[in-house]
Amino acid sequence: MLSVRRFVPSLSLLMAFEAAARTGSVTSAARELSLTQSAVSRQIKMLEEQLGVELFHRERQTIRLTGGGEVYAREIRESLRKISAASLMLRTNPLGGTLTLAILPTFGTRWLAPRLPGFLAANPGITINLVTKLSPFDFRLEPIDAAIHFGTAEWPGGDLTLLRSEIVIPACSQELLNFHQFGYPIDLKKAPLLHLTTRPKAWEKWFAMNGEATQPVPGMLFDQFATAAQAAIASMGVGLLPQFLIEDELATGNLVPALDLPMKSAEAYYLAWPHEREKHPPLVAFRNWLVAETAADR
Repeated sequence: MLSVRRFVPSLSLLMAFEAAARTGSVTSAARELSLTQSAVSRQIKMLEEQLGVELFHRERQTIRLTGGGEVYAREIRESLRKISAASLMLRTNPLGGTLTLAILPTFGTRWLAPRLPGFLAANPGITINLVTKLSPFDFRLEPIDAAIHFGTAEWPGGDLTLLRSEIVIPACSQELLNFHQFGYPIDLKKAPLLHLTTRPKAWEKWFAMNGEATQPVPGMLFDQFATAAQAAIASMGVGLLPQFLIEDELATGNLVPALDLPMKSAEAYYLAWPHEREKHPPLVAFRNWLVAETAADR
């Protein structure tokens, strides 16, 4: 049986190839890697000989990726990125207690971030890295240990645990409320309605729940709750916003209920993680803490 190591080129060969492929120039790759042009050329040639495949078309003083070389470059670039990320994580936390968590922007900044110091104080050996993800992704392609997910209890290739449900309310500025004097659900259509791109039918569901026709509802589109909330504060319209994420604005009066007609979302918040990370110690500690924290906050 052929040894697997035969098909694992050295890192120096791969870095030389990736730099040349990305820049389209041996000269630029040599400058980036602090090597001579001849050294980079030799490393690329050695890689081609080891693989038994031509990676570049060479035309006078220029190089151009072959079809196979282009595909290989994409794969190698992603692998090098993962190696770099893993090395950085190990450098920042040599004990290995690192959890990389994908968060939803508003949930992460308004609910999770203020509570994280308590978790870190109780778990001094764990470091948490946060990255923003607006929609589900493939855990196999991302160096991420877990993710906060809003939606149904589904995540391909992952396990989930329920964190909390959500109540949304139509909210606006006091100025907009004074101007329109909303009295009935249909009255909200007199004002601009603020929509989330991730929840395009939320307003339709709210109107249907309150006895109005379920026809498309026009309005402004936003990709994040925080931006929609700011637009509502600025009297740009009425937003259908999660009550627990705008508690501060409601307490200060920057936002007020346009009508006292809350709606429970059909979806909920979950923590998702890949099957193989189930027993990763930082994930276990964080999952237990997060479940307890969300239960106390319901």
